[in-house]
Amino acid sequence: MGDERIAHLTIVQIQTIEKQDSEIRLDRWFRDRYPHLGQGAIEKLLRTGQIRVDGRRVKANFRLEAGQKVRVPPIASPARYEQAKEIKLNRKAADELGHTLASSVLHLDEEIIVIDKPAGLAVQGGTSINQHIDGVLDTLTFGNPQKPKLVHRLDKDTSGVLVLARDRKAAQWLTKYFREQAIEKTYWALVVGELRPVKGKIDSPLKKTIRENNEKMRINTKDGQTAITHYAIVEQLGRKASWVAMRPKTGRTHQLRVHMASLGTPIHGDGKYGGRTAFLDLQGISKKIHLHARDIRIRRPNGRELFITADLPNHMKSSWSQLGLDTKNYKDPFGEWL
Repeated sequence: MGDERIAHLTIVQIQTIEKQDSEIRLDRWFRDRYPHLGQGAIEKLLRTGQIRVDGRRVKANFRLEAGQKVRVPPIASPARYEQAKEIKLNRKAADELGHTLASSVLHLDEEIIVIDKPAGLAVQGGTSINQHIDGVLDTLTFGNPQKPKLVHRLDKDTSGVLVLARDRKAAQWLTKYFREQAIEKTYWALVVGELRPVKGKIDSPLKKTIRENNEKMRINTKDGQTAITHYAIVEQLGRKASWVAMRPKTGRTHQLRVHMASLGTPIHGDGKYGGRTAFLDLQGISKKIHLHARDIRIRRPNGRELFITADLPNHMKSSWSQLGLDTKNYKDPFGEWL
């Protein structure tokens, strides 16, 4: 085949080295013809004997001579090679993510897995979302023949307790309980400004709208979906900020973020709904969204109760420390109220 540059081979070929290629290293000869092959890939083909010269195994630095016969194994086209490489990288990333999630398990029994979801990790895929929990559920079986199932969601930027069902039966009753608001969830947030009143109920329907290619949830009393949030201040930091606990009765997209912003006290870091006012002007406070699913209470069909809590993520721990907030003395502000 001489100097012909081959893009894709599906069978083994024997190529004869021409005069102009004398004294060229074997690995360079391959890179000239198959530039999409990395050095590691070439050396692997050599180690496994798939590349040979005159029927002999040789090393990457072997110098070729005119007339020698080079065995060229089937080599994928650049597009197929990159696709295979991407699949391999995605699998590696998925395995690493699965390992991370497995180490973040807060509770595991025959029906339920509860994990501590990291902030910034999506629960499900979507536009421009490559990594998500739904894509690695097969790494969270813990010996169960079925992979776990999602029964509710958290926003990508929200951290904390996320419940998975270990089988179909558990998925059915958990989904029903979440839909009927029979499961208590408490969220913690740092909001900017002075929240008034100190506790209350927000009953503001929400509707997804798109304006100038900007998709947001907005309060819409005419044809929005019911959205109800109970809240209570845990600790007030003057007029600058508040540590607030929230217990949503519904689970609309971005519900807590929109409801807090509607009171003039957006969640710190939530520029989407609070704009510039959503950021405390304090050194050392992370600009990430400060919203955390702190605990969940589930009363099972058999009467057993499960109560699970998740520690604050690192960026919120740092902010709590900076602001002098102490989670050890936290008392449920909804105990005698709801």
